[in-house]
Amino acid sequence: MLSLPPERRAAFKTPIGPVLTDVNRVCKESTWPLIAVGDIVNYELTTSTCEPDVAIIDGLTERSAVAPEIETALEELPNRLRAENPPGKLTHSLLNAVTTALETTSQTTIVVDGEEDLAALPALIAAPQGATVIYGQPGEGMVRVSVDSAAKSKARSLFHLFEGDVEKALSKLTAAT
Repeated sequence: MLSLPPERRAAFKTPIGPVLTDVNRVCKESTWPLIAVGDIVNYELTTSTCEPDVAIIDGLTERSAVAPEIETALEELPNRLRAENPPGKLTHSLLNAVTTALETTSQTTIVVDGEEDLAALPALIAAPQGATVIYGQPGEGMVRVSVDSAAKSKARSLFHLFEGDVEKALSKLTAAT
């Protein structure tokens, strides 16, 4: 398990890509495979018929339960994998779920017991070049990251802020690409 020390969390406040509020623009400017992290992000995408290949959800938004209509809509997302991931951590369970979801050819939903807030990071590292990762930026909108060498490099730099066996986790994620 990797743990993000509280004093290093500020580094994660800066978005890795542009912050967009127009879901139609997000969909239009995204390439597939599309990996979406967050309940609100996945709700916005799926209700605009821009369904992600990999959806990562936890039933929460800003640490509160999502509204019932959002919960109901997200229950329709297919092919569920489960992962445990406490706040401020990246577990083997979550990393395995991300790599498994990216290896499948069908839409996959990762339901996180705990918190999915940091899941965009392993998704960026494991996603193939040319993919898109979308995650929520609280109070601002959706961050759309085109997966290229610069995005992967930034994700790896942030990954090194964690404590634990970072190299082993990175090798697991990079083996998937």
